[in-house]
Amino acid sequence: MHKTWMVAGLLALASPALAGSLTLQPTEMTEWKAVYGQVEAKDTVPARARIGGVITELSVTEGDVVKAGQKIAVVRDDKIDFQLAAYDAQLKALETQLANAQSELARGTALVGKGITTQQQLDQLKTSVDVLGSQIVALTAQRSVSVEQQKEGDVLAPANGRVLQVPVTKGAVIMGGEPVATIGGGGFFLRLAIPERHASALKQGASIHISSGGTQETGKLVKIYPEITNGRVAADVEVAKLNSDFVNARVLVEIPVATRKALLVPQASVITRSGIDFVSVEENGKAVERAVILGEKMEDSNPPMVEVLTGLAAGDSVVTPK
Repeated sequence: MHKTWMVAGLLALASPALAGSLTLQPTEMTEWKAVYGQVEAKDTVPARARIGGVITELSVTEGDVVKAGQKIAVVRDDKIDFQLAAYDAQLKALETQLANAQSELARGTALVGKGITTQQQLDQLKTSVDVLGSQIVALTAQRSVSVEQQKEGDVLAPANGRVLQVPVTKGAVIMGGEPVATIGGGGFFLRLAIPERHASALKQGASIHISSGGTQETGKLVKIYPEITNGRVAADVEVAKLNSDFVNARVLVEIPVATRKALLVPQASVITRSGIDFVSVEENGKAVERAVILGEKMEDSNPPMVEVLTGLAAGDSVVTPK
C-alpha cells in the first residue's frame, strides 16, 4: 500500500497535467560584447591668459563648477602700471600746455581786433591749440590700449562646465596664451574603444547597456569615428543619467555586435532535479520530460524566458505550467 502510493506520487510528478503548450520557433537574439568606456566632456576648452605676468589671484580648483565669463584668475604685469603712470604724466603736461595755448589764442584774438597783432600770428596760435589737442587725443588712445591690456589680465571661463585641471598656482609667472585652467563643458558622454573586428556590426543609434554605480542604464550610440587607432574603433554614447563626478572614469558597457537564432522557453517550464534541468514536451498527448542544457536568461521579458542550448528542437511543443 505504501509502495503503491509512492509510485503514484512519482508518476504524478513525471506527468503533470497539460496546462498549456508553446511551439518552439527560433527567435533572433542579440549578442553583446562587454567593453569599458570612459566618461569624457563633450567640450574641453582651456581658459588661457591673454597677457604674460604674475598670477595674483586664483579662485578655482579642480572640480569647481564655473559659468561662462566668470573670472577665475588675475594676471598682473607691472610694466602696464608704469606705462599708465607715464601716460598720465604726459597727459597732464599736454593739458597744461593746451590751457596756456588757449589763453594765448584768446589774448591774440583780442589783440587782432585792436590791430596790435597780425592774423598770421593768430593762425599760429590756433595751430598750436589744434596740435596739442590732437596729441592729447592720440595719447589718450594709447593709454586706452594699456588699460585694455590691464583688463585682459582677468582670466575668464570660456564656457559653462566643470574645472578639470589647474596646472598653475598663485604667484606663478606665465606667458600670454598659456592655460590657467581646463574647463569641461557641453555635457558628458561615454567614449568607447571597440576592437576593430566588431566595427562592421556597429550601428549608429543602437541601444547600449551601461553598468554604472551598481545601476543599469541605457544609452544611445550617437557617433562612430571612421579612423581606427591601435586596432580599435572610437565611438560616443549618450546617456541620460550619466554620473559625471569623475571625468575619465571607466564604465562597463555592453554593445550589440551580432545576432543569432535561439530557442526560448519560459523559465517556469524548467524543472531542476539533482542538478539536471528538464523541460516537459508534449508527445502523443502526453507530457514527456527531456534533459536540457540552458543558456542565457531573459529576465526582462514577460514571462521570463531562458535559452535552451541542447535537448529541444524547433517545432517541439513545450508544456507550460498553470
